[in-house]
Amino acid sequence: MNIIGIISKKRDKKILTKEEIEYFINEYTKGNATDYQAAALLMAIYINGMTKEEITDLTLAMANSGEKLDLSDISDCIVDKHSSGGVGDKITLILMPIIAALGIPVAKMSGRGLGFTGGTADKLESIPGYRVDIPIEEFKQNVKDIGISLITSSMNLAPADKKLYALRDTIACTNNIPLIASSIMSKKIAAGANKILIDITCGNGAFMKDIKQAKELANTMTKIGNLAGREVRCVITSMDQPIGNAIGNSLEIIEAIRALKGDMPDDIKEIILELGIQMIFMSGLTQDLIEAGEMIEEAINSGKAYEKFKELVKKQGGDVNCIENTDMFPKSKHIIPVLADNEGYVKQIDAELIGNISVYLGAGRMRKEDEIDYTSGIVMNMKIGDYVEVGQPLAYIHTNDEKKIEGATKNLQNAFVIESKKAPKPKIILGTIK
Repeated sequence: MNIIGIISKKRDKKILTKEEIEYFINEYTKGNATDYQAAALLMAIYINGMTKEEITDLTLAMANSGEKLDLSDISDCIVDKHSSGGVGDKITLILMPIIAALGIPVAKMSGRGLGFTGGTADKLESIPGYRVDIPIEEFKQNVKDIGISLITSSMNLAPADKKLYALRDTIACTNNIPLIASSIMSKKIAAGANKILIDITCGNGAFMKDIKQAKELANTMTKIGNLAGREVRCVITSMDQPIGNAIGNSLEIIEAIRALKGDMPDDIKEIILELGIQMIFMSGLTQDLIEAGEMIEEAINSGKAYEKFKELVKKQGGDVNCIENTDMFPKSKHIIPVLADNEGYVKQIDAELIGNISVYLGAGRMRKEDEIDYTSGIVMNMKIGDYVEVGQPLAYIHTNDEKKIEGATKNLQNAFVIESKKAPKPKIILGTIK
């Protein structure tokens, strides 16, 4: 068995065996296979595809390429949630305290943002003092003590995926169902979950641009789960406009706190209910749709979810005073309204452009080494279907860099398409696949 033979086999549209896939992953992780050889195989996969069995074997090989987190001492039912990414996606910050308040253990590792999509770890770090990089034993103990911990991974989980992910970006092989599915699932399996809920965002502000592509990804991941002995459910949600109103780290934390207190925008509420119900079903608490929805509503209305979030912040060193009084969060020097220059109904919003503008303002990073300004970002004042008059704010820019205001304002105006005919509100939940 050798790398060249494996590359040529996939080049010729043949099916790779489990042993061949494991051999390649092991050799590439150790550095015995070169980047150009891995690039050749990735391109062959990109062009010729993989069977569901091949994708599963690739997923498990990457999951087994480094450390694996064992959460069995916490619970025999660990439900994890993953989002494929989007603009203004603060769902984890709201949903996970709700789930923990219902007695379902939440042991979640989240990533940092890169490009136009934000990262949960960065948002949590905008809370003064909050530690996302605690040791694994402390992480597990926090879940045992209070039922929840949200961190970023300090373990060497799925190192083969990290190497392949970086390589895919440099050879235009990012948008490929087998490679996306195996990347997501390898990390989730290595992180110790046995039940996995995936929020696949779909639209102009997501990596999956159309519903057909999103459904194909969902079907692929659920089949990987079945073959790998994991229960996987996928919910496809709309990302044709930012989720909620806030885009940016501390701005999204503030919106999440308000949501946990019951002040929840309609799109956020719809997503929280759908994802929350699926997590409750997977946990085994109930299989009754109405009862599951009532459990979520009660966790919010009683204040239990909000209190659980405060517990989490306190446990991981964060300043609870900021949670209790969000006015204590640092603010940008400049908060500028972006005004409509014509009247009518908002027909379209370019979510990806808005995400890129927020990065430009300092809320995100284009390179891993970039510094983040936690206070900067955008707060939406209008969504699709809303009526706007000339001179009315479409959104507000938050930035500490005065030089960026003019360019950001012009680009943000261009992100909104306004027409005289009333536009319907977009559908939020596009499908559930299990």
